[in-house]
Amino acid sequence: MVNESVAYTLQDDLFQNVEIADSPIKHCAVALSDVIKNGKRLDAQKYDVELRKYQNLIANHKYGTKHITGGDKGLCTSYRPGICKRIFVNRSDCSEGMLTPSQVTDINPKAEKFVSEEFAKKRSDWFVKQGEILLTCSGTVGCISFVSKTLNNKFVSQNLIRIVPKNETDTGYVYAYLKSSPGQMFLTRSNYGAVIKHIDPEHLATVPIPDVPDAIKKRIHELIIRSYDLRDESNDLIDEATGLLTKELKLPGIEAFNVNLYRKNANVDTFNVKLSDMAGRVDASYHVPIVDAIVNHLKKYAAEVTTVGDKRISKEIILPGRFKRVYVEDGYGRVFIGGKQLFELDPTNKKYLSLVHHGNRIAKQLELHEGMTLITCSGTIGKVALVGKRWENWTANQHIIRVVPATKDIAGYISIFLASEYGYPLITRFTYGSVVDEIDDIHVGSIPFPLLKNAEVQKRINELALKASEKRDEAYKMEQKALKIVDNEVIFAK
Repeated sequence: MVNESVAYTLQDDLFQNVEIADSPIKHCAVALSDVIKNGKRLDAQKYDVELRKYQNLIANHKYGTKHITGGDKGLCTSYRPGICKRIFVNRSDCSEGMLTPSQVTDINPKAEKFVSEEFAKKRSDWFVKQGEILLTCSGTVGCISFVSKTLNNKFVSQNLIRIVPKNETDTGYVYAYLKSSPGQMFLTRSNYGAVIKHIDPEHLATVPIPDVPDAIKKRIHELIIRSYDLRDESNDLIDEATGLLTKELKLPGIEAFNVNLYRKNANVDTFNVKLSDMAGRVDASYHVPIVDAIVNHLKKYAAEVTTVGDKRISKEIILPGRFKRVYVEDGYGRVFIGGKQLFELDPTNKKYLSLVHHGNRIAKQLELHEGMTLITCSGTIGKVALVGKRWENWTANQHIIRVVPATKDIAGYISIFLASEYGYPLITRFTYGSVVDEIDDIHVGSIPFPLLKNAEVQKRINELALKASEKRDEAYKMEQKALKIVDNEVIFAK
């Protein structure tokens, strides 16, 4: 039996220089007083070796420390909307789109789930406000986003903590700090839950943050705000390009297409398919009438409807082969991303692929280059993204098809059409698989693709898409510069 008074007299500095054996398992001694101080938590991650290193570093910081939240010592306040049962409805004029935690880190998130307007009105605290910082707090913990013009007044899931800085210039600083290595460590090592991980707003009161001079905070804040302004500007350009495409092709809303259903009042969609149109496919999803309706409309208003595989459109369509991956630490390999990360400016949870083991495959199949259009082809089908300079020479997994444009003059136009609500059904109609959905490079090459009658409009759409990509590249640079200041002048300030 341990005498409690003895436990409380143990000093933290007795355990700061614990030697760690060269072993894949990290281990160290933990004072009983630390266990009591941490709410009697017995999960090892709470006492991680790296975490303790950062705790000591921040606790002894030259500028002193505050906390993210918590009374006078907190830079911010925080809240999480109440949990309630959600009943989702079909998209309609009387529904409100709801963004999920996995979407708020996207550059331009689009709602895929909808609730009734009546439900949304009762949950006014689910609408986020410009200037708030959002933190995922359930499942994947610690992802950070900022509410700029794009997210302002959007209806967002209760599974995100809203962080509200007391002073405006603290906003960018807190955002960048929480994205840094110690910030992420403090957040992810505070979670609890055996299956689904969680953190609560109260945990933020235990997260220390250096109390650096206002001049440093202001520089970081301005870089982060500029980064999000550029993202908003890029979204406006994408919307303008999509609007030009829609206007030139006289495309109605996707729900307005008059599809040829066999029985319009049936509980399920029913339709006829000619034997000559079967194309060897007997799965109903391949023959959905909306595809024929879109293609027929394109043929009517486009100069020509060709395919993505046309050599005037794409130089090459690459589907990497499957392989066993060997990961390495940051700095020893190429950045490696997956389909879930395509819509993010700076993908979270990046991995690093070994050049020694995969050098040849990286060069021939996996490497990303500016101007490529990426299409997810396994699991979630049809997510489309244009590769900018920021991802040059990064790598992506074999669940993403690369469309290499024939020229730069068509690169942006490809991404705008395929990413539109009209391109999506043309991509997903090729889906096959009983458990995991798949499409392949041959399918992508067969996707119908319109060339516009007005070449100047098509050129303008292409230019807008490329300009949007450039703004996102610049936004990435701004955020990386802010994170570098956090590293050099805040965390490791001398």
